Amino acid sequence: MPIINLTDLRAALPRGTRLLGIDPGSQTIGLALTDVTLMLASPYGSLKRAKLSENAGSLSRIARKEGVAGFVVGLPLSLDGSSGPAAQAARDWTHALSNATGLPAALWDERLSSAAVNRFLIGEADMTRKRRSEVVDKMAAAYMLQSALDASSQPAAF
Repeated sequence: MPIINLTDLRAALPRGTRLLGIDPGSQTIGLALTDVTLMLASPYGSLKRAKLSENAGSLSRIARKEGVAGFVVGLPLSLDGSSGPAAQAARDWTHALSNATGLPAALWDERLSSAAVNRFLIGEADMTRKRRSEVVDKMAAAYMLQSALDASSQPAAF
């Protein structure tokens, strides 16, 4: 399946379905889930990075269980907004994941999401390093997914 833009992905979703946010790190894949109104993203969990077929199987099971009809995958652009090797790897992985699961996917800029979450967890939540490492991936996925939802939502008509 081709990677589509987020606005088209949202428009194509059947009513009452969700999006799964995916932050594919080198060792851990952070996951976040929207509500059925596509207004709120919440941390969901994480997966150990493995072969694509194994990760795709896990993500397919989660999608079926949670009523997910599409993925929003974090795109690690460079600080200046350019696309480097990590971004191309994310595009390739997303394309392969979409093909393996049969679900559409969109990419969303996830620059600094992990840094923002870590800053919050250190400063506001005062978490230990061990506890941060347990939650940072799924919280970064939620941060990225919420950003995508906010940017792609339709303004309320008055």
